[in-house]
Amino acid sequence: MTAAYDPNNAFAKILRGELPAYKLYEDGDTFAFMDIMPRGDGHCLVIPKKPARNILDVEPESLAAVCLTTQKLARAVVKAFSAEGVTVQQFNEQAGGQVVFHLHVHILPRFEGVALRPHTGQMEKPEVLAANADKIRAALAEA
Repeated sequence: MTAAYDPNNAFAKILRGELPAYKLYEDGDTFAFMDIMPRGDGHCLVIPKKPARNILDVEPESLAAVCLTTQKLARAVVKAFSAEGVTVQQFNEQAGGQVVFHLHVHILPRFEGVALRPHTGQMEKPEVLAANADKIRAALAEA
């Protein structure tokens, strides 16, 4: 059994406007933003607006909305970065690699022969995040 949802997690705070984020996309059910500790240029996240710790407790409708937004963002990052592919990752509970306990999906543009950077906890420079966010938003606007 999973632990209860904590409404004070970082992503819940982003949704409430208590923490800043480089917003890429928002609809009635989902929110997409840049990962501030990216493993590659264009690394972004999609989260549901409804509270859900992870895939084990999310409502089916909320999960479906996250999947649709993930596809939209995956297409946008491939276009924005002229990527050759895309990695989509989703982790559940600490043993599964989850760090922030609000359901989220990682979207990473990928290039042949280029490894992902290690997850070091190092924050990207704000100007780099802002520029990458602009590229993704432009690709979304063209879709």
